[in-house]
Amino acid sequence: MPVPPSLEVSRLAYAYPDGTQALFGVDLRVERGERVALLGPNGAGKTTLVMHLNGILTAGHGTVSVAGLPVGKGTLAEIRRRVGLVFQDPDDQLFMPTVRDDVAFGPANAGVTGQELERRVRDALERVGMLETIDRPPHHLSFGQRRRVAVATVLAMEPEILVLDEPSSNLDPASRRELAEILRGLDVTVLMVTHDLPYALELCERSLILSGGVIAADGPTREILTDAALLAAHRLELPYGFAPP
Repeated sequence: MPVPPSLEVSRLAYAYPDGTQALFGVDLRVERGERVALLGPNGAGKTTLVMHLNGILTAGHGTVSVAGLPVGKGTLAEIRRRVGLVFQDPDDQLFMPTVRDDVAFGPANAGVTGQELERRVRDALERVGMLETIDRPPHHLSFGQRRRVAVATVLAMEPEILVLDEPSSNLDPASRRELAEILRGLDVTVLMVTHDLPYALELCERSLILSGGVIAADGPTREILTDAALLAAHRLELPYGFAPP
């Protein structure tokens, strides 16, 4: 029996209550183990799409499935375990007295206890290189360290897919490089929402452009970033002087 993809979105459409249509029929498929960048201008519908992946928003039309499980009212608890969403601002995700408490929060609320909970916490922190901070208050850490702990809070849930919202934003060059090394080493499917085109090239072999509420392009990241007309048509720009190698 074939293994279902980590993520499958079919004909997804959504309008907000004020009538604003944000998605017009999105189709995408992310296979297990892929790292895929989701690119697009402001207002393209990227955040709206991400909020459908773990059921924060309910599709007006179409379907979303995670590892073969459809997103719906009866599956939300399991879907939110399978879809690990890492917010752009780590402080939206860290609110407990210690790093240990923050990383334990999700699995503990899912019923994980005792030695298994401790194993998950330590394993997640070790995977992001932050085990030595386990007993520290998160607000004593640097911004880059807090972002890595935020990733650990999601990894502790043992997700099917990691969804990262602008992971490189506000990071200094060293923190940016360290996070990239961590993400490359994770054995998990990744969907990375980003405006940082060089970061997409560094981490993701495949990229999607979401523009006007539809998938406007889907292909190898290098090909997309070397198509000047395609980038210009969707208000995407490479940094000055940057040329994909």
